[in-house]
Amino acid sequence: MSIAIRDVLEHELDSVLALNNAAGPAILPLDAAKLRQLFESAEYFRVAERDGTLAGFLIGFGAATNHDSSNFAWFGQRYPDFFYIDRVVVASRRRGGGVGRALYADAQSYAELRYPQMACEVFLQTGTDHALLFHGSFGFREVGQHVMPGHELRAAMLMKPLCSFAWVRETYGDALPDAPWLAPPRTLPHAQLAAGKRA
Repeated sequence: MSIAIRDVLEHELDSVLALNNAAGPAILPLDAAKLRQLFESAEYFRVAERDGTLAGFLIGFGAATNHDSSNFAWFGQRYPDFFYIDRVVVASRRRGGGVGRALYADAQSYAELRYPQMACEVFLQTGTDHALLFHGSFGFREVGQHVMPGHELRAAMLMKPLCSFAWVRETYGDALPDAPWLAPPRTLPHAQLAAGKRA
């Protein structure tokens, strides 16, 4: 069956919250207020749909975004420009079926036109080896480690260079073609700012 990637809809936030909080120790739990904050501020917030049901989601932020994550701040202190994957979750019944790869491919197709690299982290604890392997197979490499204040969780900080970015910048400069598939996935003011900066 095919996987459809699309922008999250506001009425789906309860389902997204349930998916997030059922994901296990690799993902920090959220409450409704924090998820609403992410919904209102994320540059990229898309869901994967399979067989008509929600199968996963991915939330991302550009480096210029005001995002209150200590992991995001860690990258910001060391790299001038990047696209940060805050969290990606796949429903347990859908794991191993390509949903995670579809979400990452979609996020990369958005990011590589606007940012030179992608950043994310994986918690270093029992049961997360599969996540490290997944990210390694997708081209991410560890660039350091960070212990999250308040959680005392150690994370491997991962980066992936986006090889298309330089060509896009050299070819199109600050003006991507006006095509629907090049538009930011969300019409938030900061998403439009990022599109203007990158596009």
